[in-house]
Amino acid sequence: MDALKMISDSSLKAEAPQFNIGDTVKVHVKIQEGDKSRIQIFEGTVIAKKHGGISETFTVRRVAHGCGIERVFPLHSPVVDKVEVVRSGKVRRAKLYYLRDRVGKAAKVKEQIR
Repeated sequence: MDALKMISDSSLKAEAPQFNIGDTVKVHVKIQEGDKSRIQIFEGTVIAKKHGGISETFTVRRVAHGCGIERVFPLHSPVVDKVEVVRSGKVRRAKLYYLRDRVGKAAKVKEQIR
């Protein structure tokens, strides 16, 4: 079990991005198309963070053309290039799954003034 922990600790990213639930983030994702590689940006609200350590994931939700899109990203994956925080959100919940049922302005998260 100690060997497994040592392997997982060595593969953690040195500087994991600092963001919280409710923040609006831009996730830079590496996309491989044939022999070419490019970076695609997925911007949305963080509605959940799960697990911890090497298997930590976060869920980002956005609404495009009236359709809600959610993507789950592994935090320490080499596919995730970087995560930029656009604005901080003021929330009182650990999971924001209730935003799925809301439409328009009701689906917005208030900005936290720091």
